[in-house]
Amino acid sequence: MAHTNKVMRSIETPDGNRCVDVFVRGDGSFGFEEYRREPEDTRGWYPIGSHGTQKFSCADTALEQAQISVTWLAGVLVAR
Repeated sequence: MAHTNKVMRSIETPDGNRCVDVFVRGDGSFGFEEYRREPEDTRGWYPIGSHGTQKFSCADTALEQAQISVTWLAGVLVAR
């Protein structure tokens, strides 16, 4: 099955090793997921948060819940 999520916003930690993506699904619902990558591993990002199945009615609500669920996210957003 094809991956049908479209990333609306991606927020990375300053070191570039973690990120949160806020996305919209093909059905119009929104969600978010936390990812991690290791600099020495060239295979890319791995989901680590198990948040991707939650559904929200808009991107703003998904981002608000992400800030509650992902401990580092609020601090990164404030620093921008």
